[in-house]
Amino acid sequence: MLRFLIADDHAIVRKGLTQILLKEFPSAEIFEEVDGEGAVNFIIKQDVDVVICDLDMPGRGGLEALPQIKDIKPYIPVLVLSFHSEDQYAVRILKAGASGYLKKDMAPEELINAIRRVLLGKKYISPSVAEQLADGFDFNGNKQPHELLSNREFEVFRLLANGKSVTEISKMYSLSSTTVSTYKARILFKMNMNNSADLVMYALQNNLM
Repeated sequence: MLRFLIADDHAIVRKGLTQILLKEFPSAEIFEEVDGEGAVNFIIKQDVDVVICDLDMPGRGGLEALPQIKDIKPYIPVLVLSFHSEDQYAVRILKAGASGYLKKDMAPEELINAIRRVLLGKKYISPSVAEQLADGFDFNGNKQPHELLSNREFEVFRLLANGKSVTEISKMYSLSSTTVSTYKARILFKMNMNNSADLVMYALQNNLM
């Protein structure tokens, strides 16, 4: 019997994914969590065959939860779902340990194909992402400014670009405001920008919001 964990903050998405999974795998057990923290705590206690995790969730998002899940149980494949463009997120997600990255507007058949592939211990990579990897996407000389950020810095960057304050971010991640301010300073330095307004403009221009 297959066991799946779905981590997504939208009930309608969890229900839709559950219906797709049960149609293909009628005897499967489906577990649900509403955020990354819940997913990590679940994985500490139980095993599943596949985790299906949303990239954008309140508090600890998929990009934050992913390496923690892989540290706890590296053998569990994680598929990350998002509305964001593959061009901007897929390679980062794969490098963080995901077994695949899927757009939320995918056909149900694509999700099932991805699940069957990761159950065999393989990665699910679309042709466009494979091309990025083949072109040496991860060399510093070819990187865009946001690709120089660590995963935590990238999460803070996205939150700042979406209008969150340092205080709000510190509460979301249970960090001190000083620590978040340090992250912000690193982000501005690495991306060669002056202030949050520059980050917002960059995020808009590069479809990162």
